[in-house]
Amino acid sequence: MKTFMRAVLAAAIVAAAGSVGPAAAAARLDYRCASSTRDIDDTSYDGPWPDNWKITVKTCAARSGGTVYAYAEARWNGPGFYPADDTSIFDGAKLRVQIKASRPGTDPVLAERDFAGIEDRLEDSSSGADYRGSYRTATISHRAGAGALADTVLFLDWQGDGRGYQRHDVTASPTV
Repeated sequence: MKTFMRAVLAAAIVAAAGSVGPAAAAARLDYRCASSTRDIDDTSYDGPWPDNWKITVKTCAARSGGTVYAYAEARWNGPGFYPADDTSIFDGAKLRVQIKASRPGTDPVLAERDFAGIEDRLEDSSSGADYRGSYRTATISHRAGAGALADTVLFLDWQGDGRGYQRHDVTASPTV
């Protein structure tokens, strides 16, 4: 009976080791990343205090066989004049992560997904109204031929400025 139980246990361990899900597989990949930093003006504020947000977005891509994986991570430092945890800074904010085929001229979009969770993180501060934080998107994936890359666009809709979403392009990842 002990031999049978050892065989069953060994088979279960082998099966578990071979059944890594897509998220775990994506986490083990060798990502190639690029980042850029932008000073972005709060267009809804025209008072005397400095109102620019310093936002750095890192875009990463990796390949496993014919599948490309991509994610983005944003880090920011906002101005200090907002009250703590001010949920009225934005009407909306999102990161759009794209997987593109790398071609001469315009790179065609193969897959994209918007991540609106960044808005809540941008409007969250310390108790002292320190608006520093970060947000990482989930990983998206798509089958792509040779030469693909990840790209990210930051969209911000400042509350009360009447302009809707404003697009902020950032640096794309290297080709994978």
